[in-house]
Amino acid sequence: MSLSRVRLAIAQLNLTVGDLKGNCAKILDYAHQAAAQGVRILLTPELSITGYPPEDLLLRPSFQRQTDTAFNQLRMDLAALDLYVVVGLPVSREGELFNAASVLHRGEVIGTYYKHDLPNREVFDEQRYFTPDNRPLVFEVDGIRFGINICEDTWNRYAPEAAAAAGAEVLLVPNASPYHMGKQSIRHSVVAQRVQETGMAIVYANMLGGQDELVFDGASFAMDAKQRVALRLPQFKENLAVLEALTSPGEPTVLQAHQPCTPELELTAQVYEALKMGVHDYVTKNRFPGAIIGLSGGVDSALTLAIAVDALGADKVRAVMMPSPYTADISLDDSRDMVKRLGIQYDEISIQNCMAAFDSSLAPLFKGLAADTTEENLQARIRGTMLMAISNKTGRIVLTTGNKSEMATGYCTLYGDMAGGFAVIKDIFKTLVYQLCEYRNSLSEVIPTRIITRPPSAELRPDQVDQDSLPPYEVLDVILARYMEKDESVENIIASGFKKEDVFKAVKLLRINEYKRRQAPVGIRVTHRAFGRDWRYPITSKFNDLEGFQE
Repeated sequence: MSLSRVRLAIAQLNLTVGDLKGNCAKILDYAHQAAAQGVRILLTPELSITGYPPEDLLLRPSFQRQTDTAFNQLRMDLAALDLYVVVGLPVSREGELFNAASVLHRGEVIGTYYKHDLPNREVFDEQRYFTPDNRPLVFEVDGIRFGINICEDTWNRYAPEAAAAAGAEVLLVPNASPYHMGKQSIRHSVVAQRVQETGMAIVYANMLGGQDELVFDGASFAMDAKQRVALRLPQFKENLAVLEALTSPGEPTVLQAHQPCTPELELTAQVYEALKMGVHDYVTKNRFPGAIIGLSGGVDSALTLAIAVDALGADKVRAVMMPSPYTADISLDDSRDMVKRLGIQYDEISIQNCMAAFDSSLAPLFKGLAADTTEENLQARIRGTMLMAISNKTGRIVLTTGNKSEMATGYCTLYGDMAGGFAVIKDIFKTLVYQLCEYRNSLSEVIPTRIITRPPSAELRPDQVDQDSLPPYEVLDVILARYMEKDESVENIIASGFKKEDVFKAVKLLRINEYKRRQAPVGIRVTHRAFGRDWRYPITSKFNDLEGFQE
């Protein structure tokens, strides 16, 4: 019985949208590493030359011209290697644009596959840019036939079955699959289903890195024809992994890895690493010299600070505490304690004089009107102005500290605590904030315990706590997740045991604060539905699914 054997490698790469030369240089470097290990086929992620997603850059003819130039240079640079390299790029043909993967060998393009299934859901809008194609591509190396699908193709049956029908024994799948909680198990389930249907082994190479609000976690893997995961790469780390594909006539394809499967991270650890990578790549890829965070003595700013220091290093992070007459002494004490533990630059700026100046200037206009949230919001806006001034002067970006519970309910101030360039925890419900703080302290205790255990408060008036205005977070967060992330009806949520008044309040606040969220900075997505790319509700709308309910 004849045995065919081919050595493959997955290049799990952190790529940057539009960095055509840098991305190609990284592909070339990994190709040399792979060739030195006797690899015959190197698989890179989806759109590896351009990065993903290039969005409306794809509409610019100059972007396509420069992509073609970079691709041709890479093709020539790879000519000296006896290596088949699968690279992703947009390809323009007869006035239409395709999401493509080309196979390069000895300076030649031996074939190009064009993506069939173009996702148009959640954060994806590929149908805006690309045309689908329905032709398989199969090429043979050392007696084994390889097919190619691209990412979404494997979520449906047509493209994998077309590859199998064309004779493919191993399916190579370049991916740009962004992270959200629970995503890896979904990927494995989808791939296992395709393996079962087609009998092919599947090698899945996923992109890595932060790109605006998206984070790509890597976690590439290979599954053989018996649905056995033969290889799993680490999450949130660049990696080159080598494996062997072995085929015998009439036998299912076997995959043998050159390294053990990396265990999947526990969920809280995954989220923390995603936030770290999102911060690191946003700040560094956009060439900010560092970050600034406004500390409050509360849990949200403490978590944001810990993530920033872990992502960027203590020398790149500056914290500013801006106490008002309502700031508790323990908030100051805990903030001083935390920055000392982290070893970062720290400043305190009292906003009392600014508050007095605003009160004096506005007194004639507010004469006869009682104090209300207007004065509270002025405190937040003074702090926002301070932080943005320091940002302007130093060039460092302000990282905002608002969480998903606050963004959903509008428990945040426009041009105040929402002022900044990047919202680190905007997709993290308050209950998860606490879990992440506990996780971080399990590594080393950088967040003082009292910050985690004391009742949350904005400290904008005497004795204020969040629960004066909101249902308890353990109730609020579940209601919001079910209504906002899962599209459950108000009726179902109430019927499951939640108080009608709590559901009413949460949904009403969510609905009336869309205008605020539209003005919030971009932030990291870690759920399958975050405010931003995959939440597109109108600001002006008369729709009301609370009709029939009383406050």
